Amino acid sequence: MDKVAVCVKHVPDGRMRIDPDSKRMDRSGPGELNAFDLNALEEALRIKDAAGATEVIAVSMGPPQADDSLRTALAMGADRAVLVSDPDAAGSDMLATSRVLAGVLDRERPQLTIFGQQASDGTGAVLWSAVAELLQLPVVSQVTELTVLEGALRVKRQTERGDDVIEMPLPAVVAVTDAINEPRYVSLRGQMAAKRKPLETLTLGELGIDPSSVGVTGSMTTVLNLATPPSRGSSIRIDDEGHAAEEILSFLAQRELL
Repeated sequence: MDKVAVCVKHVPDGRMRIDPDSKRMDRSGPGELNAFDLNALEEALRIKDAAGATEVIAVSMGPPQADDSLRTALAMGADRAVLVSDPDAAGSDMLATSRVLAGVLDRERPQLTIFGQQASDGTGAVLWSAVAELLQLPVVSQVTELTVLEGALRVKRQTERGDDVIEMPLPAVVAVTDAINEPRYVSLRGQMAAKRKPLETLTLGELGIDPSSVGVTGSMTTVLNLATPPSRGSSIRIDDEGHAAEEILSFLAQRELL
């Protein structure tokens, strides 16, 4: 296997905020690499460690600051990274996002594409299926074990009834769970090496993607309204401004629940 792609996402760091005007996630603040994607990266790097010649490519779509997360992927051991950052892609739902990622993967032609099981800011957990459909490739999710064979892949898929063992031809798409491995730590040496590794930033035009097929206009879902959940009678809301733990303890103590 000479090339493995890992689709990763730059997600808000800490508290998430919805923009009340656009009804979309506010991504203007600090961000980080989606935690579930660390497992996908780790699995790709283990394939590289075993095979030697395998190239690992981190692929993402997001705002310009998403290159910080891609640098983290490079510091972990990825060989290069590709970021699609274009104002016309803002507001893309999972289907529109799948068109962009599929465009990059169609250009790169990896033998294996790996996703994390979900994103911490969305948890839709269907993006890999949409990408595989566009590329007309086999796909398996909830993978807890992965073995590369000659021209094929054997995976163990976790289900509610037990584990399925599935063999699929390459190229293929898989989504791994956080139970598949323990991601490695980023070393100082890796951080220094990441500065010298290639990180390519592309626009939709450079991928040949029609802007009307992505972004808000290309999305199949629309947020109609956002509202605070209705009050539950005697319940109270605590906004964490550094003293939430003390307020919760006081609330429980007053009701003799400690």
